[in-house]
Amino acid sequence: MTEARYDGLAAWYEEFRPALSEEERAALARLLGPGDGRCLDLACGTGLPTEAVAGLGWSVVGVDVSADLLEVARARGLEVVRAPADDLPFEDASFDAAVSVLTHTDIDGFAEAVAEVGRVLKPARPFVYVGVHPSFVGPHSVFIGAEGVPELHEGYRPSRPYDSSAPGVANPDGVRAHVDGVHLTLHDFFAAFTDAGFRIERFEELGERSYPHLVALRARR
Repeated sequence: MTEARYDGLAAWYEEFRPALSEEERAALARLLGPGDGRCLDLACGTGLPTEAVAGLGWSVVGVDVSADLLEVARARGLEVVRAPADDLPFEDASFDAAVSVLTHTDIDGFAEAVAEVGRVLKPARPFVYVGVHPSFVGPHSVFIGAEGVPELHEGYRPSRPYDSSAPGVANPDGVRAHVDGVHLTLHDFFAAFTDAGFRIERFEELGERSYPHLVALRARR
């Protein structure tokens, strides 16, 4: 398996993102809720969502492609597996739920990854996703700390990979100044779920700020 985006950056990333935000934790609790079945955490990173979902009672298995981030997750005592998001090493219909947090901007082939979640989920079971808002966060938007009004630039379309040369990467301390990202338009973001056969039953723009930084949804198929 080739080196992943965050390999070599685990110590920095753990300091940069030591915990989930209150908005993220609340969205997981609200949209997924308590459970005692088996839950997949897709692209779990250092295991912050894995840990939060385990706190809701679920038996959670985290999956990520970065060996370095998974070392941090294992040190937390979490069950994690190294595998690409679009080729999960699990049987069909083997999970009772799935979550993924802040991942569509890091996964090449997010649509294929969502389809894999659909494959390993039991029918009609929930997939809860929390991620950055495609309209206001990306290579086209300067939105430092999600404060104030986003400064929009050319380049919202098309969906594509991008690096720190993009006009939206204006924060030298932000994640995209260290790690290249993937931008999806709002259309392609939703299409990743609907094309995989998911029905989006709940969609939220999180927080009370004038311009939202995060979105969350619950889908089933």
